[in-house]
Amino acid sequence: MAELRDRLQSALGDAYRIEQELGGGGMSRVFLAEEVRLSRQVVVKVLPPELAAGVSADRFEREIQLAAKLQHPHIVPLLTAAARGDLLYYVMPHFFGQEHTTHPTAAELLLDAVGVT
Repeated sequence: MAELRDRLQSALGDAYRIEQELGGGGMSRVFLAEEVRLSRQVVVKVLPPELAAGVSADRFEREIQLAAKLQHPHIVPLLTAAARGDLLYYVMPHFFGQEHTTHPTAAELLLDAVGVT
C-alpha cells in the first residue's frame, strides 16, 4: 500500500500532498490529498499499475474522458487527470461527509449502463 502512495505522491509532485488512503474498489484506489497552492482538499483516484494492463486501463481512461464531459449540479466534477509512467489518475473535489469509495462516480455508472467493461 505504501509503495503506491509513494509512487502517486512522486507523480503528483509538489502540487498535491497525499494525506491518507480512503479506500479502494475493484479497479482503483482513492486518496485524500491537499491541493497545496489552493489549500483545499481533493480526492485522487488512481488505477494501480498491476491493473493498468489491458481492459482496466482502457475502462479507466474512458471513465476519465466521460467524467470530464459531464456537467451537472449533482455530479462531482473532474479537476484534472494525468498519466505518469504506469500510473493513471484523476483529481476531483472532496466533499465533506461524502464517501468516494462506496459511491460510484457518474462516469462509472454510465459505463456500466452501456455495458463497457
